Amino acid sequence: MTVQPTPASATPEGGHLLELRDLHVEFRTNEGVARVINGVSYHLDAGETLAVLGESGSGKSVTAQAIMGILDTPPAFVRSGQILYKGEDLLTRPEEQRRQVRGKEIAMIFQDALSALNPVFPVGWQIGETLRQRAGMSRADARRRAIELMDLVKIPGAAKRIGDYPHQFSGGMRQRVMIAMALALDPKVLIADEPTTALDVTVQAQIMDLLADLRRELNMAMILITHDLGVVAGVADRIAVMYAGRIVEHADVRSIYKAPAHPYTKGLLESIPRLDVRGQELSTIKGLPPNLMRIPSGCPFHPRCPYVQQVCVDEFPHDLVLGDGRTSACHFAQEVRDDSVAR
Repeated sequence: MTVQPTPASATPEGGHLLELRDLHVEFRTNEGVARVINGVSYHLDAGETLAVLGESGSGKSVTAQAIMGILDTPPAFVRSGQILYKGEDLLTRPEEQRRQVRGKEIAMIFQDALSALNPVFPVGWQIGETLRQRAGMSRADARRRAIELMDLVKIPGAAKRIGDYPHQFSGGMRQRVMIAMALALDPKVLIADEPTTALDVTVQAQIMDLLADLRRELNMAMILITHDLGVVAGVADRIAVMYAGRIVEHADVRSIYKAPAHPYTKGLLESIPRLDVRGQELSTIKGLPPNLMRIPSGCPFHPRCPYVQQVCVDEFPHDLVLGDGRTSACHFAQEVRDDSVAR
């Protein structure tokens, strides 16, 4: 009996729009093998926002690149796992079929708009090129649609600015151009990789509000990648915290902020300044993220953890289920959560 693949237009009943299952990615270099992604599993449903948090080097962006199918190989290799979109594993698809998903079904906003945009072409041409190549639009139709997209992302005077070059826009406006390009083919999933990098606080808030509005207006699902817990509080539905290439805590936003259940998440939260406390001394997480070629035994976070005990050094912590879909990869997750509540 031949099993037919799930059509790209249909989500299996009871399934998720996008799901990662035990994804492993490694970088093979002359110095050795770096285990960059170590069993990442998470899901995304239609219309929701998942925030993926962690320090630089935790594997957030590499996971997104694996979803998009844009990892540089070599040195990057997907060792094992599944990336299911509407029930079908993207990793088993031929490249041409993945290309049909890339941009049209799943789109990505890159973190450095100035580097991602081509400096020698007007922004309107760059938006229109996607529409001409992928949607078969005429030059005139692509230009009209590019203006509509620039209006959608609230670029003032879009019709007059369509011929401007990237360097003629501010950082916040360039990021809006990137968002317009990502939305050109009406994707069902939008991956925003550090969309507020190098922007001042006011512009950060504007970009986050824009993404939230677009998600609701277009009924998209969104993965928001960031290292800043402060920018996701009013945007995300769930949070997945990454450390050393794996998810160490996963919960809804309210639970994470109220009582983190992993020492790493707790440390990230305590490092955020509070407006209601004067003269506070900001907490820091001691030490540095691990070398991914030499990840520590047991719990990868144990060299930096204030709760560390011998079991943390000896035994790898599998996810502890705390109820309501919440998990924490910590031997003492319950104690950490109780301590967070007490404080």
